[in-house]
Amino acid sequence: MQPPGDVARFDRFARYYERLMPASDVGPIQAGLVLADRELHRVLDVGGGTGRAVRALGIPERVVVDAAPGMLAEARRRGLGCVLGDAARLPVADASVDAVLIVDALHHVADRTGALAEAERVLRPGGVLVCREFDRSTLPGLLLATGERLVGFDSEFFTPDELAFAVERVGLDAAIPVRGFGFTVAGVKR
Repeated sequence: MQPPGDVARFDRFARYYERLMPASDVGPIQAGLVLADRELHRVLDVGGGTGRAVRALGIPERVVVDAAPGMLAEARRRGLGCVLGDAARLPVADASVDAVLIVDALHHVADRTGALAEAERVLRPGGVLVCREFDRSTLPGLLLATGERLVGFDSEFFTPDELAFAVERVGLDAAIPVRGFGFTVAGVKR
């Protein structure tokens, strides 16, 4: 059985991903993480692929959840904890992590609302969800969305305000610490 949506493409691309993608810029991720109301000891990188975003963080326990086994194999080779799973059905206990990252990945998730709700479920009180995405209302965002469709991705992009509203709807206190083509939305669990 073929994996759904964009998963099969990422699975095939896994061994080349690190060579072709730029390193994660930790500054915009940290801008969201600092909003947490608790110390961060355990972070879950949802749709984290090879773990390039979470590897840049000095958090003791870093776990990548991804639906593409090839991407997880690459993350495991880099020393990260890995769990095969769907962002909308996280195989993680309720209130068990301090932070959830979804970096450059939410637009590839089929059930975006489910993924945000699952992030809220697994966060401990005071924990934070940090989403890094691309603003479809900018010219680079429009070009990126068009390019991803042309290569066959099922991507759907947000504006910062749309994503902040979606984060609020699942019960988190949303903020937009970074705006622009690449933006950050954070949601804190109270």
